[in-house]
Amino acid sequence: MRIPRVYVDLPLEPGATLELPAAQARHLTQVLRLPPDAPLVLFNGDGCDYPSHLTRAERNGTAARVGTPGAIEPVPPLEIHLALGVSKGERMDYALQKSVELGVGRITPLFTERSQVHLSGQRLERRLEHWRGILIGACEQSGRRRLPHLATAATYSHWLIEHAGGGLLLDPEAARSLAAIPAPGATVTLLIGPEGGLSPRERASARDRGFEGVRLGPRILRTETAPLAAIAVIQALWGDLVD
Repeated sequence: MRIPRVYVDLPLEPGATLELPAAQARHLTQVLRLPPDAPLVLFNGDGCDYPSHLTRAERNGTAARVGTPGAIEPVPPLEIHLALGVSKGERMDYALQKSVELGVGRITPLFTERSQVHLSGQRLERRLEHWRGILIGACEQSGRRRLPHLATAATYSHWLIEHAGGGLLLDPEAARSLAAIPAPGATVTLLIGPEGGLSPRERASARDRGFEGVRLGPRILRTETAPLAAIAVIQALWGDLVD
């Protein structure tokens, strides 16, 4: 049986007994039905896993004894920033989840001209909290020990003004493929639109800000497929996918 990995937004001190938050406790005891003394791995995003075990597993409280941390997660050879047009419901969730599994370090959701979802105020805060949960779950599953940074969602025009350094613009009409461009430095920003892609005006403004258009072969990919294919190619060419 696979040992569960659980994220907790708490300090982890080896040897300490930690009262687990309600959501994590409920999952461990009522969904996984773990008994006292069951092993688990805790992490809080500091770069380490903490092998631990349950000391109490009850409906009115669950606690774990924190063990000695394992090796720190290596710094990736390439830091990938994904700037992604907000798409509908499960499409956005899927793109975020799989991007984290592929090693993205930073994600910025963008409201573009063709975005079919526009949020503000409390609705936006709830959606950001939902997306953060998607990222945490992907880290728990994939073994990542550091959490990717989820930036506050922004309008495309405002983000583009604030963003410095250019990057790669995924564009099916671009002249060059990803494999044909030189390797980036230590970081790269990958810009991808929502359903329907970025508008011609948005693509032009991105190029004016230093983004280079690149394509992914002869096919036009869906908004939830495009970032995953691009990230996989980037990681294989310059990152850690082929270690």
